[in-house]
Amino acid sequence: MFFFTTILLFGLASAQKIIQLTYCSLNEHNLRMDCKYALPAESPEPFCKYTHGERLFDTTDPEEEQHAPFRKRAKVRIFPGNNCRLLFKTLPNGKSNFTCNIKYANSVIATKTSVVEKKLLLPCSAWSVLLQSCSGLLLTLMTLPVLLEIHWL
Repeated sequence: MFFFTTILLFGLASAQKIIQLTYCSLNEHNLRMDCKYALPAESPEPFCKYTHGERLFDTTDPEEEQHAPFRKRAKVRIFPGNNCRLLFKTLPNGKSNFTCNIKYANSVIATKTSVVEKKLLLPCSAWSVLLQSCSGLLLTLMTLPVLLEIHWL
């Protein structure tokens, strides 16, 4: 019975995962970070939170309290398509760590961390989102003529 329970728990834990963590600059000082995740079919609505070490930027879980300095600077919302978005005002200069945490019911928490450097942020636009999230698609489209042996000369 223990073996069966262990296999079942590993199956549930592996079905819940963070697929991608992307970020961009809304303006010179504000950050937008999107955390795309996958959940098992027919799972309840997950809770999402962003942290920096032990400090909580914001969460969708009403039972957790936001770290005081971030109350007016950070906002987290869940959007359709399994996307958890952080809007963060007054991003400090230099590098900052952001961790996305996804949890539903009493399951294991899936996490993914990204280091954001303010001076290297791309502005939020369709092109920057395409570059960050669809690099495989972009590469396929660029190499498609070669694969189909189309010669433009």
